[in-house]
Amino acid sequence: MAFEDISLNDVLDTFAFIDDWDERYRYLIDLGRQLPLMDEAGRTDAFKVRGCQSQVWLVPHLSDRGCLFFEGDSDAHIVKGLVALMLLIFSGKTPAEILATDAKAVLEQLDLKGHLSPMRANGLFAMVERIGVIAKSYE
Repeated sequence: MAFEDISLNDVLDTFAFIDDWDERYRYLIDLGRQLPLMDEAGRTDAFKVRGCQSQVWLVPHLSDRGCLFFEGDSDAHIVKGLVALMLLIFSGKTPAEILATDAKAVLEQLDLKGHLSPMRANGLFAMVERIGVIAKSYE
């Protein structure tokens, strides 16, 4: 299945089905592997997410309809899966919809906070914050 064919609901359903956290991590890694390749031009400091232990890049693109779409990548497998998760939560929404999205509630449904290292959890919330800053800049 291509990344474009995966929805946030698919991830929520899969997490509900898989009880084992090692399997959930493998699923996250697989999500990251399915991300479209990011152009090297996006791997610059301008698109780098601060606060992540791993390197993470998020590149916004505004559509003609006023929706933001994101390209993302990371140099770490699990973190790349978390980037994919962020794209599923936020990509394709208007800046106002992004700002109204409660990402923490979605992440609580996945129970990630209790199963990520403190550094990965900080990086995850740095991504959420960066996406919010990007959305505000397009309002």
